[in-house]
Amino acid sequence: MAIDAAPTDGEVSDARSSDAVAVSRCPSEMILVTGKYCPDVRHTCTQWMDPPGTYEHFRCARYGIPVCASPEKIALSFCIDRDEYTAPGDTLPLAHQSWSSARTRCESLGKRLCMESEWHFACEGEEMRPYPYGFERDATACNIDRTNLGKPNSGLRDLREPAGSHPRCVSPFGVRDMSGNVEEWATLDKPPPSDGGPIDRSTMKGAWWLPGRNHCRAATTGHGETYEGGQVGVRCCKDPG
Repeated sequence: MAIDAAPTDGEVSDARSSDAVAVSRCPSEMILVTGKYCPDVRHTCTQWMDPPGTYEHFRCARYGIPVCASPEKIALSFCIDRDEYTAPGDTLPLAHQSWSSARTRCESLGKRLCMESEWHFACEGEEMRPYPYGFERDATACNIDRTNLGKPNSGLRDLREPAGSHPRCVSPFGVRDMSGNVEEWATLDKPPPSDGGPIDRSTMKGAWWLPGRNHCRAATTGHGETYEGGQVGVRCCKDPG
């Protein structure tokens, strides 16, 4: 039986140097995400949280083993902000953003809005986790499942928290707060219409602090590119340098 030899000091040094080069391909506030992404993941909830009724199948307490239903996985490599964008001098992530203003903000920083596929992969990793932190819902891990949202017609209560306030709300790649806190805009992975007509490219990801789905594949669509809300913020992506 052949036995692999242990790496020499030089080989270990070379590996570390390669890792350093990979990390340096992204700005310091961003994380390099690279690997094989499954476009079509099938998740099965084995235990629901809520009683029978309208929202019975809304929040999942525990998921089973995921299945990749795509013919093949896709190689992705990109940089993504470690945290939701916080304006200089502020303590809370930026909110009241539309898809259009979020795109402008990212471009002003030399970045771009993430594609939905990139957002998914940065959240779930190659394990295809339903939640960034794993397969069981944990309301203490992220800023989610808050019920004191405010009263009808009196405005939404602002329950944002500073980026990184929940150390366990982290994805396999080390990206923080991809579940809860503020919802984040992304761009749908779909081509423009063949007839040249308008297309709504916007989707909101991650949900916010309400008792919502809050899983990596959850999406809010249909608001349009100019909608903005007190619960919607910004996270940017960038091609590796």
